[in-house]
Amino acid sequence: MKLDKRWTLKPYNTAIAQHLQDSLKVSPLIAKLLAQRGIDSYEGAQAFFDPQLSHLHNPYLMAGMDASVARIMQAITAGEPIMVYGDYDVDGTTAVAIVYDYLHKQYKGNITYYLPHRYREGYGISKIGIDYAIEHGLIGYARENGIDIIVCDHHLPDKQLPPAYAILNPKQPNCPYPYKELSGCGIGFKLITAIAMHLNQPVETVYRYLDLVATSIAADIVPIDGENRVLAYYGIKKINENPSPAIAILKQLAGANKTLSVSDLVFVIGPRVNAAGRMDDARKAVELFIETDPEKITHLAQTLQETNDDRKEVDKTTYEEALELLNTDPHLAQKKSTVLYKEHWHKGVVGIVASRLIDHYYRPTIILTGSNGKATGSARSVAGFNIYEAIYACRHLLESYGGHFFAAGLTIDTANIPAFIEQFERIVAETISPEQELPEVLIDAEIPISAINMANYKQLKKFEPFGPGNMKPVFMSKHLLDHQAKSKVVKDIHLRIVAEQLQGSITEGIGFGLGYKYDSCVANNQLFDMTYTIEENEFNGNTRLQVRAIDLRVSEF
Repeated sequence: MKLDKRWTLKPYNTAIAQHLQDSLKVSPLIAKLLAQRGIDSYEGAQAFFDPQLSHLHNPYLMAGMDASVARIMQAITAGEPIMVYGDYDVDGTTAVAIVYDYLHKQYKGNITYYLPHRYREGYGISKIGIDYAIEHGLIGYARENGIDIIVCDHHLPDKQLPPAYAILNPKQPNCPYPYKELSGCGIGFKLITAIAMHLNQPVETVYRYLDLVATSIAADIVPIDGENRVLAYYGIKKINENPSPAIAILKQLAGANKTLSVSDLVFVIGPRVNAAGRMDDARKAVELFIETDPEKITHLAQTLQETNDDRKEVDKTTYEEALELLNTDPHLAQKKSTVLYKEHWHKGVVGIVASRLIDHYYRPTIILTGSNGKATGSARSVAGFNIYEAIYACRHLLESYGGHFFAAGLTIDTANIPAFIEQFERIVAETISPEQELPEVLIDAEIPISAINMANYKQLKKFEPFGPGNMKPVFMSKHLLDHQAKSKVVKDIHLRIVAEQLQGSITEGIGFGLGYKYDSCVANNQLFDMTYTIEENEFNGNTRLQVRAIDLRVSEF
């Protein structure tokens, strides 16, 4: 089912754009793009275009950092056992890896790490995890003093904070730390930076972990602005120039022989790391990151590669089954929401499948799987719709739930699934707006296709790394024509575009999945408008610019 998309031009402050244009001596287009990204001064633009590690904030500005470092140093001095405990996703495994590896280099005593099993334990601290901690030497200390817990978190905390020894979370009340959007691994990085400073080690001591920090930033989809921009910039630089052995072998196994971007971390490195926790044991990802023996690193990376291949096959099968259910049931197809349940679906892929279904049926989606009378699932939303609130409205039918605006998880007794499906559909139907039922293309600027040139592209490259908070600029060009009837559908579903504008400029590109737009927008000398990003295409040693089309529509006058 193909839906029309809403095209929305992003607003910007014209006065700020003019100021930036005058002070920076840049084109109106570059000034507009900067203003849209919240940059309003010469100094801000300078920091944006030239990120420096010296721009990172002092970790001791974070509430709880003094207490955390003091307690860890006390443990090291007294020879107390330490356990690093983290979650099983990319952010969690990279965070555990850098904190454990750094502390292990400082402390040769009893230090271990633990990651909960996705299926047996779920997120957060579990009884099984505590039992593991006790079995590994914490029992005597627990009897004498209790287990002191330092919480490193980057989510919005509950009103009631946990009774931890210390909490490191910039989002907690009254925390003066200037940047609030660090990843979980980013919090861990600030902790080991603070310890390094306490030990009078050069801050460069912890820079070896920047590639893992960048991987967490990309995979956890946190904003790539402020401090995250600096961390991502230098982390990606390390990945491309001097990666850790683990990242290097993952790149090699993935056939990623090019310069990697944030997008590549999301779609190439991240899935291979995540596969451990999705399909098997997340400890394998941590083992890969902390291992020093080249042969063992290769073996662990190959294991993750194979696990990811298994994940892709399970993902594909589950997605096809879910799509078949929707395509063959007119009642399901007409709903405002999607809730599907099959007991045999794999818990590790339900979130991925929910996201993929939204590409076809653009509406709030929940995919459930279960066993022993219980179902668990993942929810994904569409732009602007708070799926957590919709689930919260059905809470009396649930055993547990949690999440945020765009994504959530839940557990339900299978006997309650029909009632939940009915109530969730009613809540969505009552609260979703017509605009939220259509996917939206956010457009940075309208430009003539003559502006697709190398001079402008070099300026756009300075906006990297792209990601949330600084997405790759999307452009719109109007009144285009199929140049000499060269545009065509390729491989049945994609659209090869050769477009010219009325004044004679020509551009080429590809629209993946847009083959269905050929007859309605491009054929028979129709004038059409196009939204797109600009990219480089290298072929036979030659590099040229092309567009990657996002959407097309018939021109209006």
